[in-house]
Amino acid sequence: MLLDSASLYFRAFYGVPDTVKAPDGSPVNAVRGFLDIITKLITLYEPTHLVACWDDDWRPQWRVDLIPTYKTHRVAEVIEVGPDVEVVPDPLEVQVPVIREALAAVGIPIVGAAEHEADDVIGTLATTSALPVDVITGDRDLFQLVNDDRDVRVIYTARGMSNLEVVTDAVVVKKYGVLPSQYADYATLRGDASDGLPGVAGVGEKTAATLLAAHGDLAGIIAAAEAGGAMSAGVRSKIAAASDYLEVAPTVVAVVRDLALPEVDARLRALGDTERQDAAALAERRGLGSAMDRIVAAIDKAGAA
Repeated sequence: MLLDSASLYFRAFYGVPDTVKAPDGSPVNAVRGFLDIITKLITLYEPTHLVACWDDDWRPQWRVDLIPTYKTHRVAEVIEVGPDVEVVPDPLEVQVPVIREALAAVGIPIVGAAEHEADDVIGTLATTSALPVDVITGDRDLFQLVNDDRDVRVIYTARGMSNLEVVTDAVVVKKYGVLPSQYADYATLRGDASDGLPGVAGVGEKTAATLLAAHGDLAGIIAAAEAGGAMSAGVRSKIAAASDYLEVAPTVVAVVRDLALPEVDARLRALGDTERQDAAALAERRGLGSAMDRIVAAIDKAGAA
């Protein structure tokens, strides 16, 4: 199980009242909510291994260099609501170190990579894993990783933790009319305002899906547009007008799948006596209450399976 950690702790922050505080008065609503989210996921899907994938750089400069508008609006303004908004409000920012501390206390490894997003860490681990993989995220971009043949699926959280959606090949095809392997090209063509990706002007979801069905991938679409015969003049002109964008966007949209990541022991295992005491002490000091008890119990059960 691979967690898109920021997506989940933002969701926890907005979903748990900010009146939940530690004994020293500091907020811990995101910490407690995040622990409870992990507890629910472990209980529902029974993973044997779990990694908290981290945004060491949520807006890498190399992506911005290619598309300057990439996530620009998330820097320029604080958007109300939205667990996937990356502008960190102060009451959440102060909780991030506590989240890391809590994950360490229960033996869940954190994996990030310099100059890369959690998406790229997830992409690499999902691609290289010898085990079936569940990717936990509210980000549609990661649908490109779904692969029934390799037992990679997305547990999609956008509708809330009470309405989790298991995304497989068939789900992607039904929703968007494209295969998961085509999803990155589909997102490139369609664009995504939430990521600052303009897309191809005049090409929406239906046209993007139709083009991919006819030509296979973005390279095939561009080749057909240049050849002229198999595409309407209107669509050809739209593809031609977006040539500069289409040259760089695929690199921005595609998750990286070949990062050199540190090896970690991701197996869920029951805590030892000393670890259990340390976790309880952390829970008391930080005001994590029964959230720590619940995640420890879930990990104990998973470790014993």
